[in-house]
Amino acid sequence: MALSLPAMPAVAHVLRAGRRRALAFLACLVFGLIASGLVGVAAIGAPSVGLGANGAVPPAPAAATPGVLQELAQARAVVHVVGQEPLALGAVTLPYHWDRVHPGRAGQAEFELRFDVPKGGQGEGEPPYGIYFPRIGNTAEIWLNGTLLERLGDLNQPNTADYSRAPQYVTVPPQLITDTDNRLIIRLNADKGRRGGLARPLLGPQAEVRPLYDASYRMRVEMSVIIAAFSLLVGSLALALWITQPESEPVQGQVGPQSNALYLAAFLAEYCWALRVGDVVFNRPPLPWPVWTVVVTVAFAGWIAGVGWFCHCVAGWHQRPSARWVKWGLGALVVTAMLAASLTQLFDNPVWLTVWLGMANLIFVAYALLYLWRALLHPQDRTRLVVGLIGTVNVAMGVRDWLAIRLAAGSLEVNTWIRYSSVLFGLALIVIMIHRFRAASQYARELTQQLSERVATRERELAQSYARLENLARDQARQQERGRILKDMHDGVGVHLSTAIRQLRSGATSNEELLRTLTDSLDQLKLSIDAMQVDPGDVGAMLAALRYRLEPRLRAGGITLHWTVDELPPLARMDVGDARHLQFLLFGAISNVLQHAQASHLSVSAQRDHGPEGEALHIVIEDDGLGFEPALTPGKGLQAMHERAAALMARLDIVSSGQGTRVELMLPINPPAPKPASGPSAASS
Repeated sequence: MALSLPAMPAVAHVLRAGRRRALAFLACLVFGLIASGLVGVAAIGAPSVGLGANGAVPPAPAAATPGVLQELAQARAVVHVVGQEPLALGAVTLPYHWDRVHPGRAGQAEFELRFDVPKGGQGEGEPPYGIYFPRIGNTAEIWLNGTLLERLGDLNQPNTADYSRAPQYVTVPPQLITDTDNRLIIRLNADKGRRGGLARPLLGPQAEVRPLYDASYRMRVEMSVIIAAFSLLVGSLALALWITQPESEPVQGQVGPQSNALYLAAFLAEYCWALRVGDVVFNRPPLPWPVWTVVVTVAFAGWIAGVGWFCHCVAGWHQRPSARWVKWGLGALVVTAMLAASLTQLFDNPVWLTVWLGMANLIFVAYALLYLWRALLHPQDRTRLVVGLIGTVNVAMGVRDWLAIRLAAGSLEVNTWIRYSSVLFGLALIVIMIHRFRAASQYARELTQQLSERVATRERELAQSYARLENLARDQARQQERGRILKDMHDGVGVHLSTAIRQLRSGATSNEELLRTLTDSLDQLKLSIDAMQVDPGDVGAMLAALRYRLEPRLRAGGITLHWTVDELPPLARMDVGDARHLQFLLFGAISNVLQHAQASHLSVSAQRDHGPEGEALHIVIEDDGLGFEPALTPGKGLQAMHERAAALMARLDIVSSGQGTRVELMLPINPPAPKPASGPSAASS
């Protein structure tokens, strides 16, 4: 049954809901995998000594004792800024933040740190010490008592590798440490604008230092990689939704508008953030540093713009006329980020990027407060409220990072917080998908119920229509049957009655001839009535009815009937008209015997036979009367018999002589060609 056109969009929506269901399942699976990974990382052994605020190591006790960690905070430094003479600074207190001390300048520095290990702290067979550097670089060489422990990059190739992105760990062989006056030399190259410098190293037994390094590495590097992978997965999922789901109006029960813009914004934001956070794994960036810093800054701006437009779409504000200006503003944010990063590199002054970050924070603080206020005015829209809270948290983290990293002095050991809070937007997208999946499922169930009701209503209507058609068909069949009976009466009974009237008017007809004419008329009427109760294809029943009606007349006329009829197969190809043709043909042949042949014997035989065109019913009517000459005895009766045989696609042979007449009919069971449409009108001779 075909559905109406208004129902087709609903069916299409159900199909799209099926695709969304599959994608939402994928999102839930991804979320479960990421959550499991985060739990697994967090479950790795806890350090014996915790990190301080902002990832810094708590200060060690003033008096160093065997087996106790030492935080090396005092150093003697010699600094060589590019374009200037080397400068011996003497004693300095770490951390030494190169970008704060020498803004917009690159150069090299050498730090000498001295420490003692009291007797009993190290010796043959003792486990090694370790040195944990929270931040060092950008490239560096680490020497202990004249022995090179580690080389991190090439000091003579600036703007290439950057080892300050991740914490570093160096193992110290026991034989290199003496009881007193150990000299740790750090030579480093600092590129401008890359947070180069030296944080306070932590020295101590490896069993105590290594867990601190591992915990810091997990937080700064492994967590960043996990966040980047999570952003890529969420972004890919958003991209799939954006590609597969067309723009549509919100459906009943839908959470938020169905908008391509929302998924597109999430895709761009998450991919940009994956690049920005995943930058930590690049000790050697794929592009030169001045170009790469512009790329990561633009990626950060792209994340901000994408998140802003994502929030705009969740609130439904993207459909307002003011959305055009918001788009232009977000685009300008990305362009100005590129400009600020380029000016920072061009003029060797980080103030351009600092000012841009400050302006972005100021704008989004205002936007977050407005968004949260409007969300609180509509508490029934929980999705907007959750997104508003997440946005506020992220803006707060961004402001904190800007103050702690860009403005505060001694911020070398400080790590960003926004990289962790950014995950909330990916989780928000998954929550939105789950809500929409539930709403779409509910809508699909309601739609299915409505469609079922429509189908049931349409089936009832069709049943009523079929009933009306059946009544019409029955009425038409009755009308056709009445027409057939009337035609049979007109062509058969009517002709005989007309003949009887002419005979009476002429006055030359004997009573015997008049009686015979009226008897033929009555027999044809009875045969027409009998035909109404016989299946049109049942030739055997038709012959039996013919015998039943005509045998008394044959007996009264002194004619002995010889009946040899086998069991005949039904002819499925015969309809009511064909049955009438066959009945009138056989009746005409027997009627001729009664009226003209003056025979004493009549034989009727019928059996299944094989003719030249395949299987056929072979019917023979033969008498021993006077006979006639068919060529010299023209008449309407014989002509009608041949026409009826042609209508039945049968072969009719009539042979007559002085010893009698033989009428032979070969009626094919499965004729090779369609039968002719025309047929003669009934007449008897």
